[in-house]
Amino acid sequence: MKEEKILSKEELIQLFEEEKLLDTGKGWMMGENEVEIIALHEVDPKFLQDVTNAKFYKIIEKKRKI
Repeated sequence: MKEEKILSKEELIQLFEEEKLLDTGKGWMMGENEVEIIALHEVDPKFLQDVTNAKFYKIIEKKRKI
């Protein structure tokens, strides 16, 4: 089962600062799991100048490849 977390922008930054969330250059790792980070926008992202500037983000654990 995939685990999902909804975090504020500040909480996401804190996870990176505490190195609980790592950018490996090939993806993001949280603990031993690869995760996706999805920006949650209040308006349609195609109207935004900077799609990384959301108030909230969703972190989803990726399925492990067998």
